[in-house]
Amino acid sequence: MMYDQTRAQQPAGQTRGPAERRAPGPEPLLPPTERDKILLRLRHALNTFADTPREALEEAEKAYDEATAQLVDALAERRRLLRAGWQDQAPGTESDELRHALRQYREITQRLLQL
Repeated sequence: MMYDQTRAQQPAGQTRGPAERRAPGPEPLLPPTERDKILLRLRHALNTFADTPREALEEAEKAYDEATAQLVDALAERRRLLRAGWQDQAPGTESDELRHALRQYREITQRLLQL
């Protein structure tokens, strides 16, 4: 094994290259812009609670309702895409494609159970 001076000079916790990077996490269920809007509403509710508690609670409830509605829509779309990926396949579909669909169902179901 050869000594790599560049690598030796890097901080211990720094990612060293593409081969050593971690795989990206699962795709978010809500788009970041929509998630940020909901979080902004929730923060507003939290910040105004001392002055107007009832209005703050109503705002928090609206943020919750918006989050759940968007989550239900996102899950329905995810289900539609997953189902379309395997249900319309010919009977001789490769087992690798079906295995991939099964992994996707497992991933999304496990994520739901962790909520």
